[in-house]
Amino acid sequence: MSGAADLENGDGNHHLVTSDNPDHPANLIPSLCAKFWTLGWVTGTGGGCSIRDDDLVYIAPSGVQKELMKNTDIYVLALSRQTDLKNRVYLRSPPCGKPSQCTPLFLAAFTKRGAGCCIHTHSQWAVLVTLILETQGPGRDKLFEINNIEQIKGFGQGFQKQGNLGYHDTLRIPVIENTAHEEDLTEFLEEAMDKYPDTYAVLVRRHGVYVWGDNVHKAKTMCESLDYLFQLAVEMKKLGLPWLADVPQVLPSSKR
Repeated sequence: MSGAADLENGDGNHHLVTSDNPDHPANLIPSLCAKFWTLGWVTGTGGGCSIRDDDLVYIAPSGVQKELMKNTDIYVLALSRQTDLKNRVYLRSPPCGKPSQCTPLFLAAFTKRGAGCCIHTHSQWAVLVTLILETQGPGRDKLFEINNIEQIKGFGQGFQKQGNLGYHDTLRIPVIENTAHEEDLTEFLEEAMDKYPDTYAVLVRRHGVYVWGDNVHKAKTMCESLDYLFQLAVEMKKLGLPWLADVPQVLPSSKR
C-alpha cells in the first residue's frame, strides 16, 4: 500500500473540488490532462499533474484514464499539515481509486522550489533522449544539454532569478535513473534539484520527465517547450547534428 494510508475526512470535503470556475485546480487538472492525452504524454493512465493553491495541493489520481478524469477524482491535501511525506494526510479523497504515486515528487517541487504546478509526462521524446544519452557512456549520460535553439527562450533563468534564458544560452536538464516504484524516485529527484538549482525539469531514464513552474501557465509552456526540444534533439541525432554548437552572435549595424 502506498504512503497514503492515513486519510482524514477521506470521502468528505467535496466543496474543495466543487466550483463553476474552469480555472479552479479541480477543474483545471482534468482539462490539462485531457489535452496532455492528445499529445501522447499521459497514455494508458501514466503521468499526471498537481497544482498548488497557497497551502492546498490538488493531485490527479493514480490508475485513472487521464482523458476521462473528472473534478470528483481529485485528491486534496494541506501542504503545511504533512509531517511525514510517506504517510500523507488528505483533506479530501474520492470514494474509490488511490492517490498518484507521483505525489511525493510533486510535493518536492512545491516545497523545494515553491512551484505552483508540477507536470509528469511519459513523452516518447523524453524517453528517447534518455536512451540516446545512455549510449554516451558513464559520465556523459546524466545531463541533457542543448543551445542556440530559439525555443530555449521558453525557460526561466532559474530558481529565484529574473528573466528567461536567451537564444545563445545552454539549457541543462539532469537525468536520474528509473526505479521500480515511482515514490522511490523522490530522493533522486531532490538530489538533482540540489545539484542543478536552476533547472525546471528532471528527466527519468526510460520513463519520462517531471516539469514544474511558478504557476500553471509557466509549467505548461515549459513542458511544451521541452517536448519540442526533445523531439528536435532526437531528429538532430538522426542527422548527425550536435546538440551543442558554437554559433556566433549576429548583431544589427546599430548595435555593433
